[in-house]
Amino acid sequence: MPPQMDYYCEESRVPSSCGLINQEAGLERESAPALERESAPGLERESAPGLERESAPGLERESAPGLERESAPGLEREPAAISCMLVGDGAVGKTSMIVSYTSNGYPTEYKQTGFDVFSGQVQVGGASVRIQLLDTAGQEVFDDFRSLSYSHTDVFLLCFSVVNPTSFHNVTHKWIPEIRACNPSAPIILVGTQSDLLLDVNVLINLARCGVKPVLTNRARSVAVKIRAADYVECSSLTQKNLKEAFDAAIFAAIKHKARKEKKRQLSDRRSKAFSKCSWKKLFCFI
Repeated sequence: MPPQMDYYCEESRVPSSCGLINQEAGLERESAPALERESAPGLERESAPGLERESAPGLERESAPGLERESAPGLEREPAAISCMLVGDGAVGKTSMIVSYTSNGYPTEYKQTGFDVFSGQVQVGGASVRIQLLDTAGQEVFDDFRSLSYSHTDVFLLCFSVVNPTSFHNVTHKWIPEIRACNPSAPIILVGTQSDLLLDVNVLINLARCGVKPVLTNRARSVAVKIRAADYVECSSLTQKNLKEAFDAAIFAAIKHKARKEKKRQLSDRRSKAFSKCSWKKLFCFI
């Protein structure tokens, strides 16, 4: 069972370019004052009495403790970070999912997305986790731009509309090949959106006129198994039914995946060290 997760607390909603600038600017604000506090006073105190005798010891006393005091607390306070990208055909409700999840609102008009970043924090098992929700456009004109971010994503919410069979067809014929070409291992949560429209008579009549049917849950689950998705969730951004469950599944899958990768990395490091020591002993004995 996944750990208890509190609701998402929104911090910002910005276009991607602005989001990156804000993050970089934040780093500049943190680093520059730290360097000024440590370097300038140290040079003033040591230069006047005797530059030759005092400069080297002064720099040693000022730099090492200063770095330890500034960096260690910052690393402890920094929460774990997860990037979650929503992908899928255009107009299947990706932006509506994020807006409803972060602000309890629902957009009444469809606006084509380019690339938006939503940032905030969630509580997972009592620990803070920073999450970035990447909202992407599903239109073909954005294919090249969208794929640039795939390799840096921790988890994908692959969305299709349960009342749009074409978007479901594209899950296996477009989105899985595109994602796996750039990111072979990140977990995927398959999400059936707009589940509230299954009760809309007009929508069902229009589907019948086109000779198609809504996507059944059993069929979607079969595809989720086929593509090796970590989970399948049907949700509605309008009613918020299972909406939180979809994002919880993504966060939990990302945490497990990152922990598994870290464990493999540590095991690989230990094996490399053991192999290095063993090889040196054999070489030494041979000589």
